[in-house]
Amino acid sequence: MTNDIAIPEEVILHKIYLVRGRKVMLDRDLAELYQVETKQLKRQVKRNIERFPDDFMFYLTKEEFENLRSQFGTSRWGGTRYLPMVFTEQGVAMLSSVLNSAVAIQVNIGIIRVFAKMRMMLEKHQEILIKLDELERKGMERDKKIMLIFDYLKQFDKMRQQEAEQKNRHRIGFKRKSDR
Repeated sequence: MTNDIAIPEEVILHKIYLVRGRKVMLDRDLAELYQVETKQLKRQVKRNIERFPDDFMFYLTKEEFENLRSQFGTSRWGGTRYLPMVFTEQGVAMLSSVLNSAVAIQVNIGIIRVFAKMRMMLEKHQEILIKLDELERKGMERDKKIMLIFDYLKQFDKMRQQEAEQKNRHRIGFKRKSDR
């Protein structure tokens, strides 16, 4: 195996989309990376369709396709007659077995590494979110305790004011000689 084919990670990252809650790559983008025609890639997949269950590969619906096209602003798909196939990470891995070429193998390795990095970044991001949530919860508990202390202080101050008002109020009615 040669290591002549090096595709920058940014190029691969820009070809990964989120469809139906899954990270996927389009058939035409993969064909471009593998340096084959899209119809050749599709033909090989159709010949080996048993290797591509729905969680590996699926076709976009018309709405999904239009939504994806609108994200680019211009139609770079030109006269596409068929809805594109999209491949999940597992589907991309399976493609190397049906597109048995040195280019396909090297490109697949690069793509799988990008998917793995994305997964690691998401896990780290998730860990950070969990820690922030814990800190926020601890802060909220602390804030509640501080607010409770302020409430007690306000109640104490109110009671003090009421006692002071009671002592200083002008008494009416019968007064004993000792009270005068």
